[in-house]
Amino acid sequence: MTATAPRLRTTASRSLTRLLLVMVALLGALFAGAVPASAHAALTGSDPKEGAVVATAPAQVALTFSEGVALDANSIRVLDPTGKRSDTAELVNLCSGDVVKYGVRLRTGIPNGTYTVAWQAISADSHPVSGAFTFSIGAPSATTAVVPTQAVGGGLVGALYGIARYAAYGGFVLLTGGAAFVLACWRRGATVGPVQRVVVGGWLTMTAATLAMLLLRTPYTGSGKLSDAFDLNGLRAVLETKPGAALISRLLLLGAAALFVSVLFGAYAKREDEAEKKDLTFGLSIGGAVVAAGLAATWALAEHASTGLQPGIAMPVDVLHLLAVATWLGGLVTLLVVLYRSPRIERAAVLRFSRIAFWSVAVLAATGVYQSWRQAGTWSALVDTAYGQLLLVKVGLVAVLVGTASVSRRWTARLSEHTAPEADAALVVEERASEPEPVTVPDDGKDAKRAAQLARQQAALSTAREKRIRDADPERTGLRRTVLAEAGIAVVLLAVTTVLTSTEPARTQEAVDKAKAGSQVAVADRPVDIRLPFDTGGQNGKGTVELTLDPGRTGSNDLRVSLEDPAGKPKDAPEVKVSFTLAAKSVGPLPVVPDRVTAGQWKASGVQIPMAGDWQISVTVRTSEIDETTVDKNVKIG
Repeated sequence: MTATAPRLRTTASRSLTRLLLVMVALLGALFAGAVPASAHAALTGSDPKEGAVVATAPAQVALTFSEGVALDANSIRVLDPTGKRSDTAELVNLCSGDVVKYGVRLRTGIPNGTYTVAWQAISADSHPVSGAFTFSIGAPSATTAVVPTQAVGGGLVGALYGIARYAAYGGFVLLTGGAAFVLACWRRGATVGPVQRVVVGGWLTMTAATLAMLLLRTPYTGSGKLSDAFDLNGLRAVLETKPGAALISRLLLLGAAALFVSVLFGAYAKREDEAEKKDLTFGLSIGGAVVAAGLAATWALAEHASTGLQPGIAMPVDVLHLLAVATWLGGLVTLLVVLYRSPRIERAAVLRFSRIAFWSVAVLAATGVYQSWRQAGTWSALVDTAYGQLLLVKVGLVAVLVGTASVSRRWTARLSEHTAPEADAALVVEERASEPEPVTVPDDGKDAKRAAQLARQQAALSTAREKRIRDADPERTGLRRTVLAEAGIAVVLLAVTTVLTSTEPARTQEAVDKAKAGSQVAVADRPVDIRLPFDTGGQNGKGTVELTLDPGRTGSNDLRVSLEDPAGKPKDAPEVKVSFTLAAKSVGPLPVVPDRVTAGQWKASGVQIPMAGDWQISVTVRTSEIDETTVDKNVKIG
């Protein structure tokens, strides 16, 4: 018989339509009322600012972050132009109210030049962050300071940690979803080997991944060297942090989960009395739900949900979200394994899972909408940030997955409509009738080859028989195919979700961008050009100086100076100097000595204008040993 796709069921279509409409309404309401928040710490400001040129050495260097961070004495390092540390390695807590600000004091008597600030921290959601910037004292200079080119949390250690994180999620899905499938949908599954392997495999995967994350935590948030994974001092420090405590709690809960699994596939599977089995089912369901919620909470308490906007609401919502994902996707994988390895699963079990999957999707949609609003906040963030773009990919995958699931639900309905219990009985009779007679081979070692050949033949017959039983039900074949498609999409969805957990949320990225934009004044649309007459008072001391500052804004600029005599021809001079003064902020004068390029032409690169304002540009021209003059002009630099 050829399997044909069933027609849309009106009830299922209406239910799906209502669910989508509710999702759209919630998205509109939540995003319309979005308020600022953040998670995944980022640097939002510094004093001195990046690229600034200060006249004298500051007493300290201070950094402002978007959220709470964990720092130590080596988290902020200030390196002089030779690469030597210029701070006292004394961390100063400058936090006040909602402002997260830390600094380090500088040593006294440090020389002028360009200084490099390298920082590294662990954000409140457990992710390591780092960066570097420069500022100058007196005037910019060359620097040989070396900062790590690899971002913290990257490289081989970062890749291994990411794999372990993904495996932990996958193990949780299989463990929780597989056990829920047995207790809520198919109790007989506790005696089925493939189902047992799914659940036990999930437990083993999650346990191994958690141990790996615990060991890799030290190099992941620090040096990046794989050898540091076995540093006992580092491991001790990790255990004192919130992520370390969450991982240890997860291991303890996995111990309780091991007891649960042993009872489920031991005493529970062997219990034959229905009344006793019903009571044990209730007890296992309550205990399993508590352990599963505890495991989900180890993510909620240590990652994005634990910081930023409304953590008291976000953490339980995150637990519900993870449980809904595990129940749906873990049950889906278990069903797929059963359909391929144990073809005579009761139709009632498939129908029960279909209903549970529907409500899991409803919970997933509601909690997902809240999480999306919390981490994105605005519609523009969905397209302007990496987090928002990944979130759109996830939403698209969920939509495809829901569509595929609706087809599976219709195949499930066809199972109950077209296959009667008598058909199963007929298949069982056919299976038993086709079983070959057991072959007994004398144990004398002479017929070992013949015994192996017969064993292969019997295995082939058994495989063919199972395939014939599966293919005898075209509706079941269609269900297997759609469930397989669902499982494939689910794997991709889980990968995207894992990447999202390590991506800076859109709210934080927008907050950083706004902070940076707020620290800058509008940029001029053309370079600053000035022409000034001068007269040094000596012979041939008259002329005109022309100065160009390009691009004429805060930060780095190129300076060009040219001198002309009264006839308009290039005029050479023994010395030309320039200085910049911002009287309103008591900044300067900042001296610049341009290099002579050719007769009457001077040039300087990397001239730093630390902030916007009305600057006085002074040009000093010396035409002889004793003849010198300074001319100046005020210009607005944005």
